[in-house]
This record gives sequence, structure tokens and C-alpha cells, in this order.
Amino acid sequence: MMRARGLWALLLVALAAAPGAVLAQGNLTSRSDLRGLYALRGSLGLRARDWPRHADPCAAWAGVGCRGGRVVSLTLVGLRRTRLGRLNPRFQVDGLRNLTRLEVFNAAGFGLPGSIPAWLGDGLAPTFQSLDISACAVSGEIPASALAGLGNLTTLNLAGNKLSGPLPAAALAGLTRLRTLNLSGNAFSGALPDAVWSLSGLSVLDISRANLTGALPTTGLALPANAQVVDLSGNLFYGMVPEAFRRLFAGVLLANISGNYFDGKLSVSDGGGGNVSFELNCFLDVPGQRTQADCQQFYARRGLPNDGPINPPAPQPASAPARKKKHKNLKYILIGAIGGGLLLVGALAALVFCCAYPGRRKHDQRESGATPSVPSGMAATAAVAATGGTQPSALVANTAKVGDSFAYDQLANATSGFGEERLIKHGRSGDLYHGVLQDGTAMVVKRITARVARKDAYLAELDLFAKGLHERLVPFLGHCLDKEEEKVLVYRFVRNGDLSSALHRKSRDEDEGMQSLDWIKRLKIATGVAEALCYLHHECTPPMVHRDVQASSVLLDDKFDVRLGSLSEVCPQEGEGHQNVITKLLRFSSTADQGSSGSPSATCSYDVYCFGKVLLELVTGRLGISASNDAATSDWLDATLRYVNIYEKELMSKIIDPTLIIDEDHLEEVWAMAIVAKSCLNPRSSKRPPMKYILKALENPLKVVREDNGSSSARLRATSSRGSWNATLFGSWRHSSSEIGPSRDDNILKRSETIKSSGGSNGDHSSSRRRQSKEIFPEPSGSRDTED
Repeated sequence: MMRARGLWALLLVALAAAPGAVLAQGNLTSRSDLRGLYALRGSLGLRARDWPRHADPCAAWAGVGCRGGRVVSLTLVGLRRTRLGRLNPRFQVDGLRNLTRLEVFNAAGFGLPGSIPAWLGDGLAPTFQSLDISACAVSGEIPASALAGLGNLTTLNLAGNKLSGPLPAAALAGLTRLRTLNLSGNAFSGALPDAVWSLSGLSVLDISRANLTGALPTTGLALPANAQVVDLSGNLFYGMVPEAFRRLFAGVLLANISGNYFDGKLSVSDGGGGNVSFELNCFLDVPGQRTQADCQQFYARRGLPNDGPINPPAPQPASAPARKKKHKNLKYILIGAIGGGLLLVGALAALVFCCAYPGRRKHDQRESGATPSVPSGMAATAAVAATGGTQPSALVANTAKVGDSFAYDQLANATSGFGEERLIKHGRSGDLYHGVLQDGTAMVVKRITARVARKDAYLAELDLFAKGLHERLVPFLGHCLDKEEEKVLVYRFVRNGDLSSALHRKSRDEDEGMQSLDWIKRLKIATGVAEALCYLHHECTPPMVHRDVQASSVLLDDKFDVRLGSLSEVCPQEGEGHQNVITKLLRFSSTADQGSSGSPSATCSYDVYCFGKVLLELVTGRLGISASNDAATSDWLDATLRYVNIYEKELMSKIIDPTLIIDEDHLEEVWAMAIVAKSCLNPRSSKRPPMKYILKALENPLKVVREDNGSSSARLRATSSRGSWNATLFGSWRHSSSEIGPSRDDNILKRSETIKSSGGSNGDHSSSRRRQSKEIFPEPSGSRDTED
């Protein structure tokens, strides 16, 4: 899906930008054009540095394209208003009427709050071809007259605004030359006019997340056979998909109808003829659909017939001899299966005993028989979660001593009665509200009610906080456990939100656009998360697993220090003996990071894998990677990690966040973080490094990629005889590295030949003083080659 979105964006940019590819030629010769440009300069409040006075607009004004002395294109992308113009920005573009040869107007991302002028259709030039006012804060309905006179329009992009009301059917039907139509991300009402499907030249149609509804027409489909994109996702479309649309979806480059309420049978596979996405509908013959209750409720609200999923036909009763023969065969199959299962269980039990008993005897001799046990609170929590029962009162009495005890009325007053205006979000473990105590203390209140699936999950947090309030965990203030049916936890409010919203944050100045975190803050955040996980994995007894490491779990205070949150999934790591012998023998792929029930695995290596995705978000600036586990994310990870090579720093330019402004030293730190991320994302969990080594690497990132002949590197040198750190770090990734850059052996050979030819000391063999892999930091202890 992510790959498809990227493909759509590339197509849309190419198709939309084609009409506007006009270069300024000569000086402006039209007085009417000059008056129109100066009128726009005043009404939009553009800065003099972008549109300077007493200069020829065709030669010196940003975004003005001319041909033959006339203005043919106008682009406001990247321009800014003056301070006075920002006080009262409006959609006032009357000056366009004077540009009688205008073909392209592109204001994408330039604030134009207000409604679309009704005169637009009649006021623009007959030659006008492309209108892009996406993400301009435009509101209100689309006037029919604004489109009625644009017969030559080929591109219409109104995406990402606040447009509402019904779409003007007659006006859209008149856009017979339209090739690209993008209405996504708005709040329209009613149905998509059938006339849109009759536009024979339309090759890109994106109406995703536009609040449109209705059924697809059974006749009148005239979209060309070579259509590129059809995106209907995130709307309220319903009914069966007609045969003509099935053929269309199977033939386009990208078809996305997910997130609607289509029902019946689709009869189109993802690999049919195009890239088809159909999740979260009510189809009967494809996986990943909405629940039956959700579908029936939607259709019932609209008074539409819906029979729900069709039950499979009941098997016809077989004749008596056939039944006897079938039962006899089934008896032999069951006997064989049970016997084979018993033999397998016996063999595994013997293997477990042989492997575990000698280790336990040595451990008993070393520890005098004392073994660490799971704390009573966490054990009881796990038992309650497993059995679905209620928590013991003794446990509540014990955990109630953690933090301060708040009165329920006190918290209700601080959150305005848990009002909607104070709601931050509906979390999986409870609803989060912003509140302020009487002394002015800002806080976040988690309210656990009957809506939450695991109402006892708060005990895991209390038990963890009972071990101590670590500086890298979310600051815990207290609780309210008075009510049986409702529990409340209280945390100190952190000013900078979570990483998912802080990585690219909108500037206070609206015209500055999005501002991203600088590299110093990103490295600080990565190190802070590593410290938090290092505490859970290596300082808690037994080791604790977070199980929900993602950007939204990383909270940032006013100094951008990390406070790791989302602690309701924390649990002890699975038993070592059971994990090492059985789980590793049965683990062949990264799917082992999911438990048998589909829930996150309770192993530290799972946290390490998730942390690797967070590191890649910091390196690439790609949002949402750490929160997703779908196939598109896996494809993106595979494609991105191909450019992470410990011998080729230059490849980083292909994946690094383009908003980062860094020098050479910082580039090497980014490179080092990407290398660490790749080691965390090793598909073999036993090959992933423990957090204590990851933390050491992030605290000294240049040591990962540079040679250091001093004594400090000697202290970090590997001591294991089983090979270097690099063998553990990149053992299973060697194939991907070779696809992009030279292989490891080729690089070593080239480097050694260069050194020999230069006398061993003066060769220019490494511009960045790359270190030998075994000197990065020690090989993780206990890693075993059980999966080779």
C-alpha cells in the first residue's frame, strides 16, 4: 500500500506538472498582464524579495513563467506573505482575470483561506489547463460556475482542503478534457456524480477520504483502458462492484477501494492485472474485511438490504456405505496424527531435559539454589490476563502504594468531567485526557473503563513503577483505584508530545511549513530510547519487555529528553530455557516475533526489532514505519536497508531525510545510526544485538564507522572466538548489501591492494577512516548460530 501511494504521487506529479513546464522567455510585453501580477502581489501580500518592484516579472519574479512576452504559468509554491499579509490571508486572486494567456495556476500549500470564487470559470483565460489549489485551507462548497467555463482544463487538484457540500455534477461533466482529478482529503456530502465516470480522458482519479457515498453506476463507465490511478479509499461507498469496474480495477496501475462498504463478491485478485487494494470492505470472497456487525449496522442505518456474509452450503448427506468408509479412513488418519504428535512431543521433551538440566545444575552450584522469580505483582497480572479473571485484592493493596492517591472528584474536576474537549486520544489501554490540578500542575490522565479489552493492564504499569521511577520512563504521579468498574492513572504532562508528531511539526509561523527535528535532537532521542530499553532489559529482574516500541510511545519533554510511555504491554521476558531450546529451533523467519495468538512476542529481541524501525524513522524522516507491520512496510524496509552498507557511506544520500542539514561528522553519525538500525532489523532474532551494545554504539556513533588506533578501541574490541561483530551484525544481510554496493570481500581486497601499492601507509584507502568491523563494539554474548 505504501509503495502504491508512492507510485500514485509520482504519477500525479508527472501528469500535473506537465502543462506547467514553461520557462521564462524574454521580457513581459503585456500591460494587462503586468496589472494583473501587481494586483496579485497586493491581494496576496507577497514579499518584495520574491516579487521585487521595478524588475521584469518574466525574468525576476519567482514562479512566473512567460512565453512570447505573455504570462502563461503562475506558481505560488514556496512563496511567503509579508508580515502584514499574514494577518488576514484570503482567497483573493482577482488579478488572474488580467492574465488572458494563463495556462497553469499552482498554489499548492500556499494558504488561501476562504471559498473558491464563483467567477473563476468565466474569469480565467480560455487557454487555461491546470488548476492546483491543494492544501490551501480552502473551504465551503465548489460553485458550479467556478468550473463551468473551463472546457480546456486537464488537471484539477483540490486535495487536502476543507471543502464541503455536494459536488457540482453538471460542471464536472463539462470538463471533457480532464486527465487528472484529485478531490481527496475533503468533507464533501452526497455521492460522486456519475458524470465523472464518463470522462473518457481521465487517467488519474483520486477521491480518497472525501466523505463521498453511493453505489457505483452499472452503466456509463467510459474511463480509458490505459487509466493509471483510481483511488476511492476511505469513503462510504457501498453495494456490489459492477463487472465493468472489476475489469477497470484489474487493468489500472493502481486501484484502491479499501475502507468502504462494498459488498458481494469482488472476483479480483491483487495480482490480477494491476495493484488492487480492497481491505476493510464487506466483500465475501477476499480476506481483511470489516466485521459482519459493522457491515450490517452501516446498511441498516441507510435502510439498505444486506444479507451479511453468505454461509457456505451445507454438505449433502452421504450414503451409509460412503459414511462408514469415510469414518474408517478418518480413524486411521487420527491414530497416525496422534501417534506422530506424541513421538514429537517426547523427542522435544528429551531435548529440553538434556539441554536445560546441565545448565540448571551449574547455575544451582553458582547461585546456591536461588533463582530469580517473577515478582508477585507481575505474575498475578499475567495470570489474570490469561484466565480472564479479576485481580486479587492483595495485589491492588500492594500496587496502590505506588505514587500518590488521588480522589476521583479531584481528577474529574481537573479534566472538566472527562470532557471531550480534554480528550487527547482513545488509547488501547484507556482514554487519555489532559488535565490541570489546582496547584497548576499539568498532567495526563488515563481512564480505564469497560471499553478497554484488558481492564487489568494497568497493574503491569503499577508493578513496573513499583521497581522505581526511572528517568527515561513516563513520569508517573499517582492513581485512583477507588471504583471497581473504573481505574485511573495519572502522569506528568510532557510538553513536546510524542516523536510521531514532533519529528515533522508545523511551525508557529503558518507560512514556514513543516519544521523537522535537527540531527542533534534526533541522536539524543535515539540514545534516550536505548537507555529506557536498556533499563527494562538489563537492569530489571527478571528482564522486562516493552512490546509496543514505536514513535508514538516515545514522549519528549521540554528539553527533548525521552520519557518512554505506552507501558501497559510490559511483561517479563519469556523463560530462557524454553525460549532458547524450543522457540529457536522452530524460528525460521521474522514472523517468530509474533506470539502464537498474534500478539507481540515477549522477548527482548522483539523490542530491539521495533527499536530498529524507530531508528530508521529518525534517519529517513519517513513517518509511520514503526507503527506498521504490513507488507508495504516490509517492502519499504527491504528497499531502504539495501542502501545501508558499512563500507559505502555515499549510499546514505539515497535514504537520508532531505530536511536534515548536516555536516560531514553528522553525516557519519547518521550513517552509524543506520548501520545500528540494520543490525536491529536482522530477520533472525538471535542475531540481533542486545540493548546494552546498541546503547554503547549510539553514545559513540563515530566509533561504529571510524578506525581508532587509541586505547579506547582496544577496550571495545571483541573477545569472542566465534567471529567478529560484523558477522553477527550483517550475517543474513550480505545479499542485500551486494545488490547496491561492492561486497565485503571485494572492499577488503581493494583496500588491501591499495595499501600494498602505496607502501602500507600513504594509500588513500578510506576517506572516513572506516573501522574494522570487529572493533565497533563487543560481540553480543550468548548469540548462537542455531538457525544457519
